[in-house]
Amino acid sequence: MSQLEQKLTEMLTSPVEALGFEMVGVEFIRAGKHSTLRIYIDHPDGIGVEHCAEVSYQVSAVLDVEDPISTEYNLEVSSPGMDRPLFKEAHYLTCVGEVVSVKLKIPMGDRRNYKGKVLGCEAGNLTLEVDNQTHVLAIANIEKGNLVPSFD
Repeated sequence: MSQLEQKLTEMLTSPVEALGFEMVGVEFIRAGKHSTLRIYIDHPDGIGVEHCAEVSYQVSAVLDVEDPISTEYNLEVSSPGMDRPLFKEAHYLTCVGEVVSVKLKIPMGDRRNYKGKVLGCEAGNLTLEVDNQTHVLAIANIEKGNLVPSFD
């Protein structure tokens, strides 16, 4: 997570939670005038368009006052979806036994991308089984992680 994404997460978690939603995570995708600030929210009863609009309205007000992003951007509020993004150690813990896909910031050996079954997650490390081999990855080194949907 970049410093900006960390700052945005800290800034926006309280307003999102005050509305009764879980703040899953934040992504800022830089693309000049077409940059996007994407906020993922969740709720035990699910997320609908009206929930996204409610959070968007509240978050927009906070962003207008705090003004943490100096460039133009579009704000998107979304449910995590079936390929749920994974931001925190707690997210990986909920995926034990599931298949995830991760991309590392810094390669381990000659490899940055891993897709495998989560065997465990503790002390800042994610243990994956990939092609019958066990790999232990530092969560701090994960640039992007997602749950791989299963259609069984």
